[in-house]
Amino acid sequence: APAPNPEIEVEEERIANARAKLPPLSYVLNLNEFEELAETVLSKTAWSYYRSAADDEYAHMNNALAFRRYWFRPRVLRGTKTVDTSCEILGVQSALPIFVSPAAMAGLGDPAGEVNITKGAGKTGIIQGISSNASCTIDEIAAARTDPEKQPLFFQLYVASDRAKSVQTIKRVEELGYRAIFFTVDAPVLGNRELDQRNRSGLLDARDDDEEGQKGGVASTIDGYFDTDIDWSTLKWLKTVTKLPIILKGVQTVEDVELAAEHGVQAVLLSNHGGRQLDYAPAGIDVLYELRQKRPDLFDKVEVYVDGGVRRGTDVLKALCLGAKGVGLGRTFLFANGTYGEKGVVKAVRILRNEIETGMRLLGATSLDQLRPEMVERAPFVEIPSGLYRSRPE
Repeated sequence: APAPNPEIEVEEERIANARAKLPPLSYVLNLNEFEELAETVLSKTAWSYYRSAADDEYAHMNNALAFRRYWFRPRVLRGTKTVDTSCEILGVQSALPIFVSPAAMAGLGDPAGEVNITKGAGKTGIIQGISSNASCTIDEIAAARTDPEKQPLFFQLYVASDRAKSVQTIKRVEELGYRAIFFTVDAPVLGNRELDQRNRSGLLDARDDDEEGQKGGVASTIDGYFDTDIDWSTLKWLKTVTKLPIILKGVQTVEDVELAAEHGVQAVLLSNHGGRQLDYAPAGIDVLYELRQKRPDLFDKVEVYVDGGVRRGTDVLKALCLGAKGVGLGRTFLFANGTYGEKGVVKAVRILRNEIETGMRLLGATSLDQLRPEMVERAPFVEIPSGLYRSRPE
C-alpha cells in the first residue's frame, strides 16, 4: 500500500470539519453566499480551479462590478400582480430567462458532478450548457434528465485538432437529443490562470480522461487536444457537420456580432470566459450596451445572450432590458453544487426566480417583452469599496 500523505490527510480532515459546520440550506439567501461557503468546504484544488481567472484577475472582478454601472428607471402603476418569467431561448422553452453556462469539472465539488446540475435544471425548468470538459460523460448527463423528451441540454464544443473526433462527439450529442451547440471562440490558447497553476498537480490527479476527451481538466488538455487555429472557415465547416443551432460563445466586440450575423449563426454569447482568458477583456454587459447603442438592428438578426459576473436577479433584468434573450451563470452553479449538491442547484435557481419576479414587479413589467432599453441607464462608473457589499455585514 502507498505510504499515507500527511498533507492529503490534513486537507481531508479540514474539508470534513468544514462540511460538518455547513449551515442548513435555508441560511442561504443570495448567490454570493454559495461562493463564500464553497471557499470553506471545497478542496484547494477545486476552489483554485473554479475561482481562478487570468493574470491579475481584473476582467473577472470587473464582470461583477460592471453591473453596478447600470441603474433602473422603474415605471409605476402598471398592475403587476402576476408576472410571467417564461421565455424561449433558440426556440426552446425555459421557465426563466437564465441558463447554466458551460463550466468544467463539476465533479471536483461533488462526486455526482454535472448530473446534480442536470437534475436541478430539470426540476426548475432551465437550460443546461454542458462543458466539453465535464466530469461526467455526455451520456451520463443525458441519462440524468428529468424528462428526456423535454429537458433541453446545449453542448459546448471546443473544436479538436483531429476534426474526426469533433464529428464523432457532435454525432453522439445529436443522438442523445442535445438541442444546440455552443461553439467556443475565445480560447485558441488557455488564459494564464495562476491560482489554478499553483494547484495544477492536484487537478491532474483528479483527471480521468476517456477516449472522446469528455473528461479531464481544461488546464491539462486544451493546448494538446483543441485546435488553436480556428477562424471563420471553422464555423463554415461546423455548419456542414451539424444541423443543430450554433451559438458563438465568447464574442467580445460589436464587430464580431456583425460578422456572426453575416455568417448566419443563430445566436451569440457575449462573454469573456468568466475573466479566465484575456485579462482586461470587456464585461459582457458592457458589450451588450455598446451593441444596443451602435447596432440595435442586430438584435433582430441573432439572439444575444450574456454571461459573466451575474449575481442577482436584477443583473439578469438589466441584461434583458438591453436586449439579451438569455443570461448565463457558470461558477454560481459550481459553487451551489459544491456546497449542497442537487438541492443547492435548485435553491440557486429559486433565489434567482424570486429576485427576477420581484424586480419585474418593481420595474413595472409583467412579462419579459415589457423589459425595454429605456428602463435602464448607464451611470458614470464610481468604484465602491467592496466592504459595502459583504452579503452579511458583521
